Amino acid sequence: MPKGYWIAHVEVKNPEAYKDYVAAAKPAFEKYGARFLARGGAFEATEGKRWARNVVIEFPSLKAAQDCYHSPEYTAARAIRRKFADAEMVLVEGVFD
Repeated sequence: MPKGYWIAHVEVKNPEAYKDYVAAAKPAFEKYGARFLARGGAFEATEGKRWARNVVIEFPSLKAAQDCYHSPEYTAARAIRRKFADAEMVLVEGVFD
């Protein structure tokens, strides 16, 4: 089964308050087997809009990625994030190895 991924581009408007989102999202990520492959860090914007923060999260499957996003735990965290950051996010299925 192919893995699932969250690919997110984020502009944090309030870095101190954003920490509340990170803490609130952690239980959902742990519950659904999330593994961060990229979380901020150096990048090169080659096309399109330049986002300050780029995140790639791997899940055991696309279903797990979807379940995490729609879970009560992440729904609460998402409400916090939306107060302090703008984001674009897609959930995608990986390819078979």
